Amino acid sequence: MHPRHPFQWLSTSGQNRAFILFFVLSILVMVGLQITGAPLRTDVSPKGIISFEFAGQLSLAQRMVESWGPKGQVYAGLNLGLDYLFLAAYACAIALGCVLVARGLLQRFEFLSNVGIIIARAQFLAALLDAVENYGLIQILVGTNSEIWPAVAKWCAWPKFVIVGVGLVYVIIGAVLIAVLKGQKHTRNTSARPNP
Repeated sequence: MHPRHPFQWLSTSGQNRAFILFFVLSILVMVGLQITGAPLRTDVSPKGIISFEFAGQLSLAQRMVESWGPKGQVYAGLNLGLDYLFLAAYACAIALGCVLVARGLLQRFEFLSNVGIIIARAQFLAALLDAVENYGLIQILVGTNSEIWPAVAKWCAWPKFVIVGVGLVYVIIGAVLIAVLKGQKHTRNTSARPNP
């Protein structure tokens, strides 16, 4: 029996349209994140907001915030706020991508199809981790002296990136596999036709 997925309530065509919508939204928001994140790349935070996410220690995170200056701190706030929209968009986009691939693999590779549904569900855990991580980073940005928030952000960021990475790999490899299967089917159908 094929497990239920998070978008069961949508029709097949609805799932296809929703995937395109969330994929485009993710790309647009990603552009916004790149723009607001550019001023955050300094000697202390060479990878910008990513460095901030993985700081892990309050002293290092505070040095990053100081290196941004008042203007950079505003950009950091905008970036973290925008990321709340991004986490909803990418979670839905990747989850829907997994569902579409799982549907395409169901007839030939039921196990891989079932794995895809599990990975689709996991994207919402990644989004939750991202939301908690952002909250922790915002606390640092507004001046907390608690050591817990850099650690929370770091240990939310690691599994988030792993889950998202696994989802992207599944969608890409699955889509290639489906394309290969369709190509083989087309070749067989063409060769089976009688010559005129």
